[in-house]
Amino acid sequence: MSVPSTPSTTSDTLSAPPEQTARLGTVLFVVVTAYLMVGVDSTVVNVALPDIQRDLDFSPTALSWVLNAYTLAFGGLLLLGGRVGDIIGRRRTLTAGVLLFAASSLLGGLSGDGVWLLGARALQGVGAALIAPSTLALITTNFPDGPRRHHALGVYSSMGGIGASLGLVLGGALTTWASWRWALLINVPIGLAVALALPRFVAEAPRHAGRFDAAGALTGTAGTTSLVYAFIRVSEKGWSDTQALLGFTTAAALLVGFALVEARATQPILPLRLFADRDRAGGYAGILLLPAGMFGAFYFLTLIGQQVLDYSPLRAGFAFLPLTLAMFTTVRFVPRLIARLGAKPVLLTGMTLLAAASAWLWRLEPGDGYAVGLLGPLLLMGVGTGLSFMPLNATILARVQPREAGAASGLLQTLQWLGGTLGLSILVTVYGTATRHATGSPSEILTEGSARAFGVGALIALTALLVCAGVITSSSPRRRGPAGSAGPRAGTR
Repeated sequence: MSVPSTPSTTSDTLSAPPEQTARLGTVLFVVVTAYLMVGVDSTVVNVALPDIQRDLDFSPTALSWVLNAYTLAFGGLLLLGGRVGDIIGRRRTLTAGVLLFAASSLLGGLSGDGVWLLGARALQGVGAALIAPSTLALITTNFPDGPRRHHALGVYSSMGGIGASLGLVLGGALTTWASWRWALLINVPIGLAVALALPRFVAEAPRHAGRFDAAGALTGTAGTTSLVYAFIRVSEKGWSDTQALLGFTTAAALLVGFALVEARATQPILPLRLFADRDRAGGYAGILLLPAGMFGAFYFLTLIGQQVLDYSPLRAGFAFLPLTLAMFTTVRFVPRLIARLGAKPVLLTGMTLLAAASAWLWRLEPGDGYAVGLLGPLLLMGVGTGLSFMPLNATILARVQPREAGAASGLLQTLQWLGGTLGLSILVTVYGTATRHATGSPSEILTEGSARAFGVGALIALTALLVCAGVITSSSPRRRGPAGSAGPRAGTR
């Protein structure tokens, strides 16, 4: 289906008149609020699962799909969501995603049985797949390159972690004080407010003439969905599970077919030339590896809080606030650090802190309390996350042509989500292997198994550090101009 193009700009950002520049703070608030909904919803129902199981009569196996239905739809459709935004307009795509997210949240909050709830959670994942790449692409096209964009990317980059930790607090509070249903219903007024604000405050990026790459969309979506499903099965059943192995085999065949289709397509859903830039390729490797250790840390720290430290769901959520505050404080200084030092030194410093946080948790003992065993690693993780993700995002999106911003953002989000899912499946398997024949009290077994998983998480973070140190060559995401010509370094005239 062809879509007429609108007049395009010659730069990678929209030309912002003075009155629009004055409202960039509002633009950022609206866009990151949309993305925050996605981050919050990745964890908001976690602490409510026991109440959901009791109210809707879920079996233990079926209950896991309250999380998995969302993960499967979200991770499988991100590439397609990014390309849709390129062709029909990113603001329009974001608005549609936010409205779908709000409507499916309403359906989930009013669900009368398990099937109804799982269907609503899958629809939430579809909405999230439209939201995530569009928010990042709109930041790229609404904010001029340089300090303003770096600041916006810094705030945006913190929203995933902040949303995940805020979701634990919010889910615990709403479940304790009201009902698990409000963990979903709260998205409705927020989503409506964002959908109304988007056309008023956020400039639409130029649409580009093109056709939907049907073959690429089919093979890419089916391949990533099969891969996410296989990782979910591994986290539940282990690496020897027949369905998991079948999922990996199917995913490999589909993704090879996807690469062949994209190499020949005139308007691919994923332009393979995005990998031709060495810095961007290194950034994509980092965005895949870095969440692999972090997602597992969130999972095991939540279990330790409730089952070892005997925290209530609400208190367990509040235990993550040091991480959130450290992250949000750090990102305020990252644009200035990048302007002075360059992106690569800031990125490597953040990755080093994340590896150190996981290594610290590796030494966790059953008798360690919150202050001794968890507070320090959480603070390190918050600072490390704040220093890492914004330089990665900036490196990946530097010099991306406007017509490919959605595809580049969609791939970024897909790799980040796949990395987290992959990491969780690996760390859960490590935990299961370490505790299969363990003896002692349940809290001792959980602590020992979690410590082993944190050790593997430290190795994954170290691998991400070494890959980015060896592959990324530029200390500034503005090393070259859009056409590959020499360009000014950040902070120079």
